[in-house]
Amino acid sequence: MNHNLQIHTKDITMHFQNTKVLDNINLSIAKGEIFGLLGPSGAGKTTLIKILTGQLKPTSGVVSLFGKEKERIEQECMSQIGMVLDNTGLYERLTCYDNLLLFARIYGIDKSEINIVLQKVGLDDAAKKCVNKLSKGMKQRLVFARALMHKPKILFLDEPTSGLDPVIASSLHSLVMEEKNKGTTVFLTTHNMEEATKLCDNVALLNKGEIIELGNPYELCRRYNHQNKLIILTKSGEQIELMNQASSAMRVADFLSNNEIESIHSTEPNLETVFMELTGRGLDTDEHEKSSRYF
Repeated sequence: MNHNLQIHTKDITMHFQNTKVLDNINLSIAKGEIFGLLGPSGAGKTTLIKILTGQLKPTSGVVSLFGKEKERIEQECMSQIGMVLDNTGLYERLTCYDNLLLFARIYGIDKSEINIVLQKVGLDDAAKKCVNKLSKGMKQRLVFARALMHKPKILFLDEPTSGLDPVIASSLHSLVMEEKNKGTTVFLTTHNMEEATKLCDNVALLNKGEIIELGNPYELCRRYNHQNKLIILTKSGEQIELMNQASSAMRVADFLSNNEIESIHSTEPNLETVFMELTGRGLDTDEHEKSSRYF
């Protein structure tokens, strides 16, 4: 086992009743890596994250965290994991400060850390505000604060910016990048392709419980760039397509020298179009697999 790997799975399979939710999932995620698990609702993303965090036991297969195989997640291991999941687990009648104080007592964290993380997520002015008075974005930032307070080595994020406005989402992205720069491993599930491309070192495309592609987001897009063309829009409104190769260089140079180009871009696909090519459906579909409420 490579001890630089923080998360490793071998042949993880999961059944609920007669439905196979995950099928032979094999992943290797290094220290300091942001890894994205991408797929539509119903693909199995949340099921896998619950297996990795010890909330579910797989039907078969092996999970390794921090270089050691785990049949169950012990307290020592849990103390090195931070989680931002669907069910926030916040106490609605307690203030932001008191929610984090309760968490600090459970984990033996000095309460001086509370104000530090509240400031980090921009909630220092809301410390005395009850959770039931917070907006959705503020609640999500509080969950982030709780996940970061004990300085985890692995951070699990399950659709962390779903339903948030772009400003709040961007602030959470900045927090994720800060953690990566500290050497934290981040496991992110999302169906937001821009988010995945912006943040992730590597992604897996998950469809109906199977990984259908795996790799760096930009490399995946180049791999499926079948057209490989340049699209030039001239100032006269004409659209011209050229092959993206050396033989087109003189033609492009002529347009540039004559100041005729309004815009120019290449045709490589994004992760959404790659997924659609492989599966015939989009990543934002609301389709749910039958017989399971877990994913």
